[in-house]
Amino acid sequence: VYLTGDIHGELDRFKDGELRRAGKGESRRCAGRFRLVWDGSKAEQKNLDWLRKRPYTILSFDGSHENYDLLGQYPTEERFGGWCSRWAAMCTTLRGSVLELEGKKYLCFGGAESPDKEEREVHVNWWPQEMPSDEEYARCEAALEANGWQVDYVLTHDAPSKFLDFSVLAEGENNRLHLFLDKVV
Repeated sequence: VYLTGDIHGELDRFKDGELRRAGKGESRRCAGRFRLVWDGSKAEQKNLDWLRKRPYTILSFDGSHENYDLLGQYPTEERFGGWCSRWAAMCTTLRGSVLELEGKKYLCFGGAESPDKEEREVHVNWWPQEMPSDEEYARCEAALEANGWQVDYVLTHDAPSKFLDFSVLAEGENNRLHLFLDKVV
């Protein structure tokens, strides 16, 4: 299992180190800001084609600064016991999915609030969908309930409010996502 965060559209982490030696059937998880589905350009398609040829499965979940309009165009399917949006050879886990991978249960709940959203342009470089909807919070609670509120790992781009004291995010205010993640913990 290889976990990484904030790819920002760069493929270097997939070309070096452990990922180079990854085998068929293994999975890799990327936490937020994957940003390989951003503008639909030829260069982006080339990167997706390259990733499609990898022998491992890549799972990501969204953070802030994702192109939710493009991501929303991909079909959803059930995989690993949860719901994913499938693009290229990768998939983005839908918020609130509990996935079963390699004998472990992973709650995946993406999303984050951009601290600079006032400086960005809606549906160009900022999307209101970055924060979870009521339906996504409900799906997460239902998935947790179905699993007796027991999972091995919680993967999210953001953090519970009680963990923000240890980060630069402590300067901001708690939002609904932070408080919801407190409940999950």
